[in-house]
Amino acid sequence: MSSPTATLLISCPDQQGLVAKFANFIYANGGNIIHADQHTDFAAGLFLTRLEWQLTGFNLPREFIAPAFNAIAQPLNAKWELHFSDTVPRIAIWVSKQDHCLFDLIWRHRAKEFTAEIPLIISNHLQLQEVAEQFGIDYHHVSVNQNNKLEQEAKQLELLHQYKIDLVVLAKYMQILSADFIAKFPQVINIHHSFLPAFVGANPYHKAFERGVKIIGATAHYVTSDLDAGPIIEQDVVRVSHRDEVADLIRKGKDLERIVLARAVRSHLQNRVLVYGNRTVVFE
Repeated sequence: MSSPTATLLISCPDQQGLVAKFANFIYANGGNIIHADQHTDFAAGLFLTRLEWQLTGFNLPREFIAPAFNAIAQPLNAKWELHFSDTVPRIAIWVSKQDHCLFDLIWRHRAKEFTAEIPLIISNHLQLQEVAEQFGIDYHHVSVNQNNKLEQEAKQLELLHQYKIDLVVLAKYMQILSADFIAKFPQVINIHHSFLPAFVGANPYHKAFERGVKIIGATAHYVTSDLDAGPIIEQDVVRVSHRDEVADLIRKGKDLERIVLARAVRSHLQNRVLVYGNRTVVFE
């Protein structure tokens, strides 16, 4: 493993001298910046930046970095997050019956494409339990319907706390999470089988086929209380033709879903996603 790094994600009202102030905080404490990126949203009047630096040789102990930087950020009305590269996030994958995104995430994890632990799979069906057993991942079946939703979400939250989960990935989990659940556990990424905001809700491939579209897409986004309307992390498209039937659209769509979800999860785990309002900046 390479030398550990620290990363700051910052958004604040735009003004002169911000780059110098943030970079000087790192320089003045003996830090060596290895990645720096920035963006100005002129319409929103916001400056957004990602700064990553080596912790080797940095004069401040980790526990002092946040309070020290807050003294700079507070007068600037800045919102910020601090992350360390050697902190290994714990992921819970939620599924229903479809397995393509689940297999893809597990294989990418085993191939070390991203750094995380996957100790838990939660499902409202039993079909994919053998997949979890195959890879030695704990599988919990939590059946959800309209009558027991709040009770079962309480069980799901308990499992997330029990397994010390940092991120939930909805890998084709075909249930809508309540606003109460999202308020208690907001770190949730969903893959939607459509190029949002088009064809929200269920059966988007059938809707796209009926509309005669020439491209279909997939969207990975953070989950909010508004259905399929959270901040978008990643999207992609593939061309279709008049010769394609619904089954062809679904097949092509599944390929896209795997890729788009994996990209979104990787960007999140690498602390490259900065959310502001209902939008994101994804630093490359």
